[in-house]
Amino acid sequence: MKETEILELLQKYKNGTLSHEDKDQLDAWYLKKASTSKLQLSEYELENSYEYLESKLPLHQETKVISIWPRVVAAASIALFLGTGIFYFTKSKEKEKQIQVVEKQNEIAPGGTRGILTLSNGKQIVLANISEKDTIAHEGDKEEVTIKMNANGEITYIINPNAAGSKEDNSFNTLSTPTGGQYNIVLADGTKVYLNAVSSLKYPTQFNGDKRIVELEGEAYFEVAKNKNKPFIVKSDNQSIEVLGTHFNVHAYANESVVKTTLLEGSVAVTSKNQKTILKPGQQSDVSESFSKIKVREVDPETAIAWKNGRFKFDNADLKSVMKQLERWYGIKAEYRGDVSDVRFNGGTFRNKNLSEVLKVLELNNIKFKVEGKTVIVYP
Repeated sequence: MKETEILELLQKYKNGTLSHEDKDQLDAWYLKKASTSKLQLSEYELENSYEYLESKLPLHQETKVISIWPRVVAAASIALFLGTGIFYFTKSKEKEKQIQVVEKQNEIAPGGTRGILTLSNGKQIVLANISEKDTIAHEGDKEEVTIKMNANGEITYIINPNAAGSKEDNSFNTLSTPTGGQYNIVLADGTKVYLNAVSSLKYPTQFNGDKRIVELEGEAYFEVAKNKNKPFIVKSDNQSIEVLGTHFNVHAYANESVVKTTLLEGSVAVTSKNQKTILKPGQQSDVSESFSKIKVREVDPETAIAWKNGRFKFDNADLKSVMKQLERWYGIKAEYRGDVSDVRFNGGTFRNKNLSEVLKVLELNNIKFKVEGKTVIVYP
């Protein structure tokens, strides 16, 4: 039967105008749909459905019911709901039947390329509508610096060699990303920076003086242009990183207590609380207000930069750190019902998937999720 015919029969049933023949057709369709569904229902879904159905379909004590029946009803109802968007209930014979038509829940889409550029004069430019070869802005009293978009969709800074600007004072710009956004930039010295969601990078429009200093909040991956005479310094919460030219990732979100620096090649010097340590490729430093010293450990660097390569990758990651990644990328809020402190994740998936697909992957680790609007409820 076509879906339009089914909806017509359901409406008749709701209005009390369904004939016995129509009722037989509707019952046959419903049973076939429920029995042939390939959807797998979790224990949590079955329990929740049974509780809901029980509140809608009170059972009389004198009625004998096989114990498996409520779960069959729940499973069939959910299968029908997920498959067609229609929830169909049958009450006891003494009650009228109720029909509820429910719209399918909207998918929560992944983030994308989104950024905001704040110029030295405070003007903000939303970068979503900027196309290749567009001149975004000029900086400097004599327009010494031109800001453009290159063929790779990256913000670039081009210094005009014929414009003699001041070598003392410098203009600063800030590139920031919203929830569900990431953006790439090429600084005036040729350094490439990949900025993750809910992050900001403050930097000079040209690097005057004997140091190249930038400030980071959030997460970024740096491919620093080599210049042995002018060290590149990244300042973030509780630490600073000094390099001459190398590739590394900095994870420094304000709502996370540990700042993590992961080195992919070359070497970096991490300084915090008057302590300094040199990282080797494949090492990660952990800095926190609660730590008495900088902690260094061996890690898989590909896990740290998975976000840059369009993936979620988890290596014995705790549940709350995983959910923070999803909150920043999908714009959701996680709520926890029960103790999840011992839940760890391994594996991963792609960041271009809808949230529901990512949660299915996470559920393989024996955790359950329920999505209510933009809130994801987490059950152990």
